[in-house]
Amino acid sequence: MAEPVRLSKLMSERGLCSRREADSYIEKGLVFVDGRRVSELGTKVDPDCAIRLDTQASAQQQQRVTLLLHKPVGYVSGQPEPGYQPAVTLIRPDSRWRDDRSPQHFERTQLKGLAPAGRLDIDSTGLLVLTQDGRIAKQLIGDDSDIEKEYLVRVEGRLDEKGLALLNHGLSLDGRALRPARVSWQNTDQLRFILKEGRKRQIRRMCERVGLRVVGLKRVRIGRVRLGDLPLGQWRYVRSDERF
Repeated sequence: MAEPVRLSKLMSERGLCSRREADSYIEKGLVFVDGRRVSELGTKVDPDCAIRLDTQASAQQQQRVTLLLHKPVGYVSGQPEPGYQPAVTLIRPDSRWRDDRSPQHFERTQLKGLAPAGRLDIDSTGLLVLTQDGRIAKQLIGDDSDIEKEYLVRVEGRLDEKGLALLNHGLSLDGRALRPARVSWQNTDQLRFILKEGRKRQIRRMCERVGLRVVGLKRVRIGRVRLGDLPLGQWRYVRSDERF
């Protein structure tokens, strides 16, 4: 018989919510296991059990928003740094893309708990996902995330076939091997990177290892969602038909 596991951990693994959200739902008595309401934190359950959220919890999840921002250079994606503003300060009614087709109305409550699902360096631009939904965050930045991120990277320097091969597979950072990437020339001074991980300043450091200097970096895709025509410094809601 399988060993019991913490209910909150199992809920996160199944993509029902984040572990923090799971603890909140359990504490409020909004979780049912095999038809029985569970309200005690730390409860362990059979890993094959049936888990259901109360309609109140499901309704709360439906109200959570996920946004796409075209982050400019000079904004930090996460915690504010001295002299710099976090990207979330760009989420205002006047900076919403006028071509946003979502029927969603902007409310200030949507800023509560809105956090970036993945980093984008202060000197990089492009697609940044901000979400209130722990399920989306886990999908994009969880330890087992397999979501592709695509970047256009303008570089200076010379790169031979051996260096290009190393960018695709064979480099290590901080003593840990990098996962295989897909790196190819887009034009004479621009590379296309497709990664499934996001270590700190990863692309810039990868390029340094093969003798290149990054002079411009833009993220254009996360999973199946593209930056598209979203203007610099503006944002839009993720549509109901979009999936990462």
